[in-house]
Amino acid sequence: MSHPLYVAFVWHQHQPLYKSRAASTPDCEQYRLPWVRLHGTKDYLDLVLLLEQFPKLHQTVNLVPSLILQIEDYISGKALDPYLKLLLTPLEQLSREEHQFILERFFDANHHTLVDPHPRYRELYGQRQEQGIAWCLENWQDRDYGDLLAWHNLAWIDPLFWDDAEIATWLKQGQDFSLGDRQRIFSKQKQILSRIIPQHRQMQKSGQLEVMTTPYTHPILPLLADTNAGRVAVPEMELPQSRFQWPDDIPRHLHKAWKFYCDRFGQEPRGLWPSEQSVSPAILPHIARQGFNWICSDEAVLGWTKQHFFHRDGTGNVFEPELLYRPYRLKTEAGDVAIVFRDHRLSDLIGFTYSSMNPRAAASDLVGHLEAISRSLTRDQDNTTLEKPWLVTIALDGENCWEYYQQDGKPFLEALYGTLSKQTGIKLVTVSEFLDRFPPTETLPSDALHSGSWVDGSFTTWIGDPVKNKAWDLLSQARETLANHPEATEEANPEAWEALYAAEGSDWFWWFGEGHSSDQDAMFDRLFREHLGALYKALGEPIPDNVKHPLEVHERKGDMRPQSFIHPIIDGVGDEQDWDHAGRIDVGGSRGTMHRSSPVQRLWYGLDHLNFYLRLDFKTGIELGQDCPPELHLFWYYPQQTMHTSPVPLRELPSQPPLNYRFATHLTVNLLSETFRMQQATEHDRWAARNSRVKVAINECLELAVPWADLPTEPDWNLHLVPVLAEQGTFRELVVEDGLIPMTMP
Repeated sequence: MSHPLYVAFVWHQHQPLYKSRAASTPDCEQYRLPWVRLHGTKDYLDLVLLLEQFPKLHQTVNLVPSLILQIEDYISGKALDPYLKLLLTPLEQLSREEHQFILERFFDANHHTLVDPHPRYRELYGQRQEQGIAWCLENWQDRDYGDLLAWHNLAWIDPLFWDDAEIATWLKQGQDFSLGDRQRIFSKQKQILSRIIPQHRQMQKSGQLEVMTTPYTHPILPLLADTNAGRVAVPEMELPQSRFQWPDDIPRHLHKAWKFYCDRFGQEPRGLWPSEQSVSPAILPHIARQGFNWICSDEAVLGWTKQHFFHRDGTGNVFEPELLYRPYRLKTEAGDVAIVFRDHRLSDLIGFTYSSMNPRAAASDLVGHLEAISRSLTRDQDNTTLEKPWLVTIALDGENCWEYYQQDGKPFLEALYGTLSKQTGIKLVTVSEFLDRFPPTETLPSDALHSGSWVDGSFTTWIGDPVKNKAWDLLSQARETLANHPEATEEANPEAWEALYAAEGSDWFWWFGEGHSSDQDAMFDRLFREHLGALYKALGEPIPDNVKHPLEVHERKGDMRPQSFIHPIIDGVGDEQDWDHAGRIDVGGSRGTMHRSSPVQRLWYGLDHLNFYLRLDFKTGIELGQDCPPELHLFWYYPQQTMHTSPVPLRELPSQPPLNYRFATHLTVNLLSETFRMQQATEHDRWAARNSRVKVAINECLELAVPWADLPTEPDWNLHLVPVLAEQGTFRELVVEDGLIPMTMP
């Protein structure tokens, strides 16, 4: 029997629990941030409505219970967030502090895709950026604030709904929005939100969609079972002072999610998305006992479990497809559970890279990868059909990436779905319909399942950092307090348990300490502590002092590693949003009076699947060629890789690491002419020129993009960059004192 290549797209829809338990009342749920409402009008409904236009294509969507709860609060009119309150406030009643808040927060959107396409919104953004907030406070009129309030909400409405008569009128109007207009905009948001669950329910009933769920408030289940699980992947991890070990909370989260799902969708769920795709042997019996049929995790977890690292070819496709593209069976004391593992790279291409490409080219690239996978699984290269049913799982966030796509991803998805609808060798399925036809034929020993997540196969995103550990200690203290009140059952004291569940959510730990940062870190800190405070209050216990104060000082840190992929426009401007998640190294004059003098103030670096990116910010008043050497030389060093390498001709700088290493690639950038030259190491310690598609721009700063295709590298290779300033080929100084900038080809 021949088969197409089966592909399961799994979209994960989730937002943190923004509800403030400290400020809410029975009649009004106070929300600290607006992202459920705004993502709800932009990302949840349109994704499945687009799919519905291609009935041959089936997919899976995960809706987290705590997300649905918040959507329902907005639909009912009970939810009120600070942004919404301002939207509905008469302009003459706004205070100066509220004017400042509006100027600071109502441009919270990717300006390339959500601000720039709308002339009035772009005009207001340009005034704030060019003139500054202080100027706007002195010169803006009520109409400017009214238009900004309206546009921040209109821009977050998905383009799929722009043909709605009212929305089309507002888009055409463009300016001078009245209070009535703003009130009707919110009414339109509620209309869109109210369609989300019914649409998913309808498409699941028709068979085109499978809706799955997640533990109630999105906790990391393995860490609820035992925080020592963090040491499985990182044996030397520094753990919290108090060992959190409450496995009894796992069935509580699972049962609440199960019951919640049945109430909303009229049937039992089959799939469970473990929060952050985090799994461990300890959680499996609970999942099976609750009745879930299958779960999903990441290829890194499979690799650790089988003690096998997935190598990829130069185009990013795995060499061992038969290990990854199949479901596995996990046997537990409570029954069997199937598990599928996502292709990490294909998922990341959609999540982080395709947004910077032409939509049709991006869709073609993804289909090309799927076709290559199909060929790699075919014994006879002349035969395009498969003898076995293989399943490629592509699983990722279904909301956050679209902000960076043209028209919220609509052109990309239409091109992708249109192409896949015509394919006979690729078939999109839900996970359950595949498992019903082709149950797992290989078993993984449950006790050997690796304890890890979809982030590097570890839990370091949520534990191990001093601040994250401090948060776990606060949670342990609160959990012990609840345990000391046996009379406070879920039936007798639901407020205490709901506060506990909220505090056990993964999102707070994501933002604490190193690893991830946003301009809302202080608010996430506050929300976590508000949930803990509500638990103590519900028990009639005093709130400990350490719960009343922030866990850390929330200020922008100096040096930091890249937080996620970036896609900057190379124009020499240094757009703050483009580089927000880049790595950052303070170079000259920014670490105190004793730091060395350098014409470079700060170096930024980052990557995606297409390019490596570098940015240099020069000190104010620096004139290139006079106050700064006119050449930038970049050398790539490859540890533990066999290839041609050549030395750097040192004259004025000492022969010491890292400049006396041997390098494989050398890029020279002329800072005056914005020209470049790429060289590759050859035999006999020589360098040979090679063609390159490097992009260079110098304006307010230096920005450049180096295609990975121009470097001798393969996915997951480790390499280091050494940047040097020079004059007429004579090297003057290392840009970075420590010399080497580490990176990994994605």
